Amino acid sequence: MNFCWITLNVSNMEKSLKFYHEIIGLKISEQFKVGEDTEIVMLGENDGTKVELIYNKKQNIPARAERLSIGFEVKSLDEAMELLKNNNIPIKRGPISPLPSSTFFFVDDPDGIEVQIVQSNI
Repeated sequence: MNFCWITLNVSNMEKSLKFYHEIIGLKISEQFKVGEDTEIVMLGENDGTKVELIYNKKQNIPARAERLSIGFEVKSLDEAMELLKNNNIPIKRGPISPLPSSTFFFVDDPDGIEVQIVQSNI
């Protein structure tokens, strides 16, 4: 069994795409509308795990972010921190290095979902 995707209901597709596509760097693999009110964007590599963003302009479905964290690995934690700072995204916690093999910090996406940015130190 393979993990395919995680679905996030977003309150603003433009802000969420800026965060996940432009800042985090996920590739847009699919983007389509379902009827007049719903837009779906699949982010990630075509043959890999994806982040699915769903925006429905008639429904205000809150992101249920309690105890949810999504992690992304980067080559340089310093570069990632600078990129986030330049985009006015504050670091919530960290950097933290509980093991010598990794260092990470946390930010919130536009809907308050916790995102962990991690660098492998191996």
